[in-house]
Amino acid sequence: MKILKFPLSRICIWFILGLLTSFYLNASPKTALVLLGWVSIFFVLTYYLSIKRLDQKIYFGITTYALFFLIGISTQSLHNKRFFENHYVNKFKSEKNYFVGITLIEKLKSGASNERYIAAVTSLDSLKTQGKILFNIRKDSLNQKLEIGSQLLFYGEIYKHREPNNPNQFNYGKYLENKSIYGQVYADASELKVNAKLEKNMWYYAAAFRNRIITNLEKSGFAKEELNVVIALILGQQQDISPEVLKDYQLAGAVHILSVSGLHVGCIMIAIGFLLKPLPKTKFGELLKLFIIIAFLWLFALIAGFSPAVTRSVVMFTFVAIGKYSNRKTNIFHTLIASIFFILLVEPSFIFDVGFQLSYCALFFIVWLKPIFDKIWMPGNKILKYIWGILAVSFAAQIGAFPLSVYYFHQFPGLFFVTNLLVLPLLGIILALGVFVMLWASITAVPKLLAKLLEYSIFVLNKIINWVASFESFIFQDISFNWQMLATCYLMIFAFAIWIMKPNFKKLSLALVALLIFQITYLGTEYLNQSQEEFIVFNAKKTTLLSERKGKNIIVYSNDSLSEATMNFALKPYLVGNFASISKTEKISNLSYFNKNKILIIDSLSVFPENLNPDILILTQSPKLNLERIIQKSKPKMIVADASNYKTYAMRWKETCEKEKIPFHSTVEKGFYKLSKEN
Repeated sequence: MKILKFPLSRICIWFILGLLTSFYLNASPKTALVLLGWVSIFFVLTYYLSIKRLDQKIYFGITTYALFFLIGISTQSLHNKRFFENHYVNKFKSEKNYFVGITLIEKLKSGASNERYIAAVTSLDSLKTQGKILFNIRKDSLNQKLEIGSQLLFYGEIYKHREPNNPNQFNYGKYLENKSIYGQVYADASELKVNAKLEKNMWYYAAAFRNRIITNLEKSGFAKEELNVVIALILGQQQDISPEVLKDYQLAGAVHILSVSGLHVGCIMIAIGFLLKPLPKTKFGELLKLFIIIAFLWLFALIAGFSPAVTRSVVMFTFVAIGKYSNRKTNIFHTLIASIFFILLVEPSFIFDVGFQLSYCALFFIVWLKPIFDKIWMPGNKILKYIWGILAVSFAAQIGAFPLSVYYFHQFPGLFFVTNLLVLPLLGIILALGVFVMLWASITAVPKLLAKLLEYSIFVLNKIINWVASFESFIFQDISFNWQMLATCYLMIFAFAIWIMKPNFKKLSLALVALLIFQITYLGTEYLNQSQEEFIVFNAKKTTLLSERKGKNIIVYSNDSLSEATMNFALKPYLVGNFASISKTEKISNLSYFNKNKILIIDSLSVFPENLNPDILILTQSPKLNLERIIQKSKPKMIVADASNYKTYAMRWKETCEKEKIPFHSTVEKGFYKLSKEN
């Protein structure tokens, strides 16, 4: 691949390897900087020796890669604020309350019962601190809207992120940690002391600008559902989109439309360039155009909240604009790599952002594979050429994003090409009209005719998406796919693409070997899963849910019918994560055996058979019993309480177990309980 021959490509790869090494090894800034200092000295020495010779020696290349590897390590460790002494994670203790001072910096999508914000911690008691935290405030306690920049003080406990409640569930705590958010707090509005003075930083002004646009659009009679979609399309704010609309976009393969991307930013750059055409094509005129365009692009990034997708697109088009208006030819691969390097140098946590990964994969494959599709067929008819162009871009993007999409979301929209054919022409009109309307709304209320035109365009867009999403038989869901299959799938895609570009026997052989490796990975995963056995006590709210897995077959035990919520949030991730399916569903019996363990389940009837002596005791449905007497009589190895019990009961049982020195596991407190056996 030619791209790997670019020095910047190899440098960027070693830089990213450094970021990942630092993240997983938790490298300290002091160690990283010392190593960086020593390697920098070697780099200068090897550079000085190499410029005196016509032939480049290998030691200069090695020190160069080592330098950028350590720059990656240092960048990640310096951005890890936990190493700073005044970070709040180094100051608080669990199960202790503090006077917590915070400043709101970003509004997130609301939860079922809480409004959620990202906040900066400014103080714990009398200590000045720093670091980002997730702030939750009960919806029913709010009587006024909190503004970005609000400075709040309250008395409460800081909680560390929990592991997932059930096996193979999305690890939201890990997701937040990747964004440098290491804890969360809960409060009622009545407990808050709100400083009358707002902290007017860039987040405040960006939020105020967005709020002015939204207020003026609401004054123009813009329908709520369409307004939320247009705010996502133009400003990248998805917090208020309804779950039904969002699901339609996901099933239709069009959710990327709601994330501001290169398409949106490219349209803005073209529009601004068109408006600046009257400026003279002198050196000063071109520099003025470049300055104005870059200023507008970064103003847009600020308004959109510097999301990874927006930042990536703005950085990339900044490099494109520099190349275009400085009258220099730019290589799109150079632009992509330079933007990746710059973004990760400033904010290394973006490397873990799913949108960032999908955007760059899709864009890279469009640039790489689009010429191949053009060689396959280039119609002479303009309409066919336009349709083929859309299909070629869609297929190239999907080939690049497919493995990541299936790995993260376990689904694939089979009609993605239909969605793009129908939506992209309309989207261009919506973006042009939407940017114009947003600029108008930033000053004053938009004329109703103009607002209704944009609203109707969004209405049509939503109807098209809903229609495509209704073909459920073309939506492939619950696809099992692990990281080993992800890696080998990309290896296979690259191998076959290289063979198709310049076919020969050697490249075909390598492609077939890559296919074989992918097949071996899949079959190996199947074999490993087949040899595993597990017994799970799920954390299902107000109900008892147990399962026993032998390889790919799962027996589910429950006394209630399985609700859709239980299936989606507890069982489905477990099934997909283990390449398994439910073989049968049975009623819960009081006695069970697994891996030579005798398991007794006591429910609300509180029946405890004499002389049974179970190894594991599972308490469900809040039984009324004397646990201390049971422990002294039967001496179980472990006591488990699931989420169907009253909290007061579980707390009392925990105290009894601590007193009797018996391990106690509450699924409400610790998540699911698992017994495993490997053959």
